[in-house]
Amino acid sequence: MGGRRRQARGGKFRFPVTAALWQRGRRAGTGGGAIELFTRALRDAAWLTPDRARAWCRVLAFLSLLGVVAAVVTARGGLDPQGKPLGTDFVSFYAAARLAATQGAAAAYDPALHAAAQQAVFPLAHYGYTTFLYPPAFLVLCLPLALLPYTVALAAWLATGLAALAAAMRSLLPEGGWLPLLAFPALLVNAGHGQNAMLTAACFAGFMALGDRMPLLAGAVLGGLVIKPQLAIAIPLILLCARRWHALAGAGLSAALLCAGAMLVLGADAWRAFAAVAPAGGPMLALGLNGFAKMPTVFAAARLVGGGVGVAAFAQAAVAVGVLAVAGALAARRPGAGAEGALMAAAALLISPWCFDYDLVVLAPALAWIAGRAATGFLPWERLSWVAAYLLPLAVRGVASATDVPLGPPVLLLLFFCVCRRVAAV
Repeated sequence: MGGRRRQARGGKFRFPVTAALWQRGRRAGTGGGAIELFTRALRDAAWLTPDRARAWCRVLAFLSLLGVVAAVVTARGGLDPQGKPLGTDFVSFYAAARLAATQGAAAAYDPALHAAAQQAVFPLAHYGYTTFLYPPAFLVLCLPLALLPYTVALAAWLATGLAALAAAMRSLLPEGGWLPLLAFPALLVNAGHGQNAMLTAACFAGFMALGDRMPLLAGAVLGGLVIKPQLAIAIPLILLCARRWHALAGAGLSAALLCAGAMLVLGADAWRAFAAVAPAGGPMLALGLNGFAKMPTVFAAARLVGGGVGVAAFAQAAVAVGVLAVAGALAARRPGAGAEGALMAAAALLISPWCFDYDLVVLAPALAWIAGRAATGFLPWERLSWVAAYLLPLAVRGVASATDVPLGPPVLLLLFFCVCRRVAAV
C-alpha cells in the first residue's frame, strides 16, 4: 500500500490514460507494444467518453460565458481595455451602414470615408482600419444597424446570427447536441470579432435541414451565401452532380433576387463602387495584411512557412481542385441533403483562400452531421479528427502566431476525409 501511495505521489500515474498504456506496454514487454497501444488510443479515442465530452463542453461553455461577461464589464464606452472596439470587425459593418444611410451606399466603399466613419464612432480611440469588401447584398443587411447605438447594434447583430444558426441547426443536432453547439469555440471567436459567420453557417445548415423535403426553399437558403460568395464555390458543382435541379434553381433565384434587391435599395452606384474596391483584396491576401496566422487556409499556410505567392496560389488551387473533384464524385451518388450539405461545409474553407478563424463556425453543420452518423459508434480516427476540428478555433491563431505552424489545413483535410468516408457509406 505504502509503495503504491508513494508511486502515486511521485506523479508517474497521475494521468490514468498514460498510466494504463504504460502498464500494458510493460506487460507486453516491448516498446513496440506500447507504441501500438498508444496508436490505438489515438485511433479509437475511447478515453473520450460521452460523459467526459459533456463535462468538457460545460467547461468550454462556462469559460465562453465568462469571457463575454468579462469583455462587457471591462469595456468603457464600447472599447475594451486595449482600446479596441468590442466586436472588432463589427465597427466596419456599423460604419458602412452609417455612411450608406447618410451619404449614399457608394460612400461605404470609399476607404478614406469609411476610415473616417470608423474613427467617428470612437473619436478618442486609436486602432487600425478595418476594410469593408462585402457586396451590396450584405450592406443591405447592415443598414438597420445605423439606427442603433454601437453596443446595442452589436448585441442585436450577434443575437440575430445565433438565433438563425440555432433555428437552422435544430433538426441536425443529435440528442444533447445543444451543449456542444453553444460551447463550440468558433462561436466565441466570431462574437469577439462581431462577424457574420453564424449567418453563413446557418445557410449550410438550412439546406441540410430542408433539402430532402423542400428543395426549392433549401436552395433559396443557400442563395443567402451571396453575402460571402467565397464560401459558396463548391455549391453549384455539388448541386449539379447530385442532380438537385430544384435546389440549384432556388439558390440561383435567391442570389439574383438578393442582388437585385440590393440594387433597388442602394442603387447601381453601390455595385460599381464595390466592383472598384473588391480587387484590393488580392494584394491584401498576397501580402498578408490581415495576418496569415488568422487564416486557416492552404494559401495562408504556404505563406506562413515561407512559400512565395506563386507557390501558395498553386497549393491552394491544387487542394481546391482535388476537394471539388472528390466532393462532386460523392455528390453524384445522391447521398441526401444532409450528406451533400456536410460536403459543402467541410469543403468551403479548404477551397477558398480568403477565410479567417471566425469562419470556422461553418464547420458546425458538418460536425453535427458526423455526430449524428456516429450515434452507433465512431469510425477509426474519426473521434480524434472530430475533436481536433471542434477545438481548432481555440488554437489555430495562437499556434500559428507563436510557432508559424499552420494547424488549419491539416485539421480541415482530416474533417473533410471523415465527411467523405461517411458519405461514401451512405
